[in-house]
Parts: sequence; C-alpha cells; structure tokens
Amino acid sequence: MLTVAAGVWIYHQGAEAMNPANAASPAQKINAGVALLLAVALAVFTCWNYLSRIRGNRLRNELIKLQAALAQSEVESKRSNDEREKLSRKLNALSASIENTIQERINRMASTQEQLEKQLLERQKAERLMARQANELVRSKDVLELHVQNRSLEIQKMQERYESMLNSAGEGIYGLDLQGRIRFVNPATAAITGWTVEELAGRSEREVFCHDSSGLAAEATDQDHSRNDCEIFYRRDGSTYPVEYTRKPITEGNREIGTVVVFKDITERKRAEETLSRKAAELARSNAELEQFAYVASHDLQEPLRKIQAFGDRLKTKVDAVGLEDGRDYLDRMQGAAARMRTLIDDLLTFSRVISASQPFVPVNLNSVIKGVLSDLEVRIEQTKARVEVGTLPTIEADPLQLRQLLQNLIGNALKFQPPDAQPVIRIEGRILRNPFAGSPDQDPYAEQCELSVQDNGIGFDEKYTDKIFAVFQRLHGRTEFEGTGVGLAVCRRISDRHGGTIRAQSKPGKGATFIVTLPARHLKTQLAA
Repeated sequence: MLTVAAGVWIYHQGAEAMNPANAASPAQKINAGVALLLAVALAVFTCWNYLSRIRGNRLRNELIKLQAALAQSEVESKRSNDEREKLSRKLNALSASIENTIQERINRMASTQEQLEKQLLERQKAERLMARQANELVRSKDVLELHVQNRSLEIQKMQERYESMLNSAGEGIYGLDLQGRIRFVNPATAAITGWTVEELAGRSEREVFCHDSSGLAAEATDQDHSRNDCEIFYRRDGSTYPVEYTRKPITEGNREIGTVVVFKDITERKRAEETLSRKAAELARSNAELEQFAYVASHDLQEPLRKIQAFGDRLKTKVDAVGLEDGRDYLDRMQGAAARMRTLIDDLLTFSRVISASQPFVPVNLNSVIKGVLSDLEVRIEQTKARVEVGTLPTIEADPLQLRQLLQNLIGNALKFQPPDAQPVIRIEGRILRNPFAGSPDQDPYAEQCELSVQDNGIGFDEKYTDKIFAVFQRLHGRTEFEGTGVGLAVCRRISDRHGGTIRAQSKPGKGATFIVTLPARHLKTQLAA
C-alpha cells in the first residue's frame, strides 16, 4: 500500500510539473518527466507485484489442492495396486485351478477314451464270437433237434421203465391229492386190497383202507408225513391185515400237491414175530429151568462127595493100620476124583450164578476193580515174580462183582499158562471207543464202548481153538500140565454177554495171548434197573 501511495504522489508531482500553468525550468521538467516515469514504473511494478502475489496465492492454493489430489491419487493408486495384486493372485490361482481341472478332465477323457477303445475292441471281439457262435448254433440246430428227439425217446423209455418198476413193485403204492382222494395206484395195491385199479381211482383213502371217519385222511395233515399210527388196513371183503407204511408229500416247487403212500402187508412177519416171541419165551423158560436144575443138582451132589471124602478118610486110617498099599492107592485116587468133582461142581455153580445172581448195573471205576483183583492175586504174583503193568482205565456202568470176577479169571489165566521158570509179564489197558454212526449215549448203549485188553507173554495157543476155549469144561491141555476145570473163560464170555458185550482172543503158540473184552460204557435206564 505504501508503494502505491508513493507512486501516486510521484505521479501527482509530475503531472503538476508538466502542467503549463506551472511554468518551470527544463531541468525541472526533465526531473518531473523522470519522476513521472518512475511513478508509472513503480505503479506498474506495484500492480505487477500485487497481481503476482494474487497469482502466487492462487497457484499455491492450486498446488496444495494438487498435492492433496496427488496424495489421494497415490492412496487410490496404492489401493488399486493392492486390489490389482489380489485380483492377480486370485486370477493366478483360478488359472492354476482351471488348468488342473482341464488337465484332470483331459486325463479322464483320455482314460475314458482308452476304456471305450478297449470296450469297443472287446465288443468287436464279442460280436465276432457271437457271430461264430450263431453260425455254430445254426450248424448245430439239426444236431440239437436230433439230440432232443433222442432225449425225448430216452425220457419216454425211462418213464415207461419207472411205470414198469412201479407196477412190478411188491409193495402197495398209491398217490393222493390234497383232498385225500386216490389219483394213482400200482397193481400191487389192487392185488392186496381186492379192488381193481379202475375202482380205486377217485375213492377216498379212508373209504378203501380204514372204513372209519378218522383214519388216514385225518392223519394226512400231520406235518412230518413219515409214518402213521394206523397199522391195520381193510380189504374189499372187510378182512384186515397188518401193514407197515410210510407217507411222503409230493411237491412242485415249494407247493405241496399231494401225498404218496407206500405200504406192505406184514402178516407173515407178524406171524414170524409171534412165533419167535413164543420160542424166545420158551427158551428163556428152558434156560431158567436149566439154571435152576444146575444149581439144585450142584447142591445135591455136594453131600455125596462130602460123604465119599469123609468115609475115604476113615478107610485110609484102617488101611494104614492093616498096611494095605494097594488099598491106600485106590483111596487116594478115589478122593482125588471126588475133589476134582467137587471143583467142577463149584465151577458149575459159579457159571450158573452169572445170570441168576446178577446185580443192577452201576458206575464202576475199573482202576479200583483192578486194584482189588491184584490184591487177591498178590500171593501168586509174588510166587511167579510176575510184572503187572496197568494203564489208566475208564469208569463204566456194569456189575462190579462180575467185572471183578472177569478180570480175576483173565489175569489168573495169564499167570497160570506160562512156560516153566518164566517171568510172567501182563499188560492191562482200557480205552473208550466212540461210534460216529450211533445215537447219543443216553439213547444208544453202543454209542460209547469200553475196550479192555489183558496181554501176557505165556505159552499162547493156536487161534483155530478160539471158540473151544470159551466153552464150558473145554481144555487145551491135560490136568497134569495145568490146573483148572475149563470153566473160567466160559464164565468170562457169559459175563460179557450179560453186559451186552463181546470177548475175543488173539494168540500164537509160544507168543503169548491177548484177551479183548468190549463192553457198553453206558446202559439204558431199563437195563440199569434190571
């Protein structure tokens, strides 16, 4: 502002100097002109400076705005760059994913194409094979037709053969529908019942065979279809006959369409069974009488033998007093014969008591039984220096006294029948044998059997005498060689028979003998109480 004021004052002084009214010297005029120029220049400079400041302020403001805009632009550019980088990363990831997907699809398409090519090749092979097979089928059509015709003829012949077998069967065979009416019969049925084949067709089963309102037709609904309780059939004339028959269902697929019955007239069998039953009863009665006779006779024979021995002792005293040597020899022979007779009678009593004096079957531990037997034979074992080897023996159901008697007889024979000055070696073993084809032990006594064996190293015997040694009073050696009456093994057989078992022997002369006893390990309850 001062510069403007100074310029205005200089201009005013110059203007006055230039004014003609104010006369001045030339020097003053020159000064006035210079001052005027200076004033003008100063005014111009001042105006220019003012304008420059205004423009500078404007430019400064614009520069600040531009700087702010530039800063904002930089922030936006940075944000844009960040977003561009994120988008670039996403684009790269998306591109990689797309490339992987494209590659996987290309691989799958290649695999699919390969599979399709293989399938196409296989299909072409199959088509060629089918074409060849079709050609073969066409070529074999005539042959197949010939085979079908031949097979049909074979089936027809087989059907005729089955019909011939059905017609020639000795048993009666007839078929029923679901209503219990007869649909087919064989000639044997007609021959047994007295009806003709034509008359039997269409009749009900109970009308022909049972003549009552219950009969077979009612029982035909039984699910097992195996056997019926009705065992009496009727003939056409009203007479009856016993039968044995079975019933089986006739099925097609899973559906039952009827029943087939096979029956047999067992009149002759029933008569034979009744005859056999009577014979068995007579035999049992005869055996009982024989046992009673043997028991009584043995007792009755004991008294005369005792008297012979008693009077023989008295005669010996008198003969010794007189000195008759021949008389003493006769008496010794007589008393020896009486003693042998008494031994035979005692053995006969033992043999008869096996059945008459038998006890019920109870569980018996054979190890305990063999200990008792060896205790009874202890003196003989010590005298012969025998070695007795006993294995582990089972427990079975039996008569303990008779088993003890059986084992004592077998071991006693093994000790007795030995070469002179030999050491007896006896091996006793036992095991349980199980029959895979038998029922349960509670229902079948032969499901489990005990096998006992007594083996020795004695003199042995020829096996052709096996049956003889088990007979009563049968001996293979003389009385002077070995003591005994020949009843022991017969008692063993009778004991094994009473238990439902067997006894057999294996031997060779000079090689010892093995006696094998097989007994049921368990018995039915009716046998246990017998």
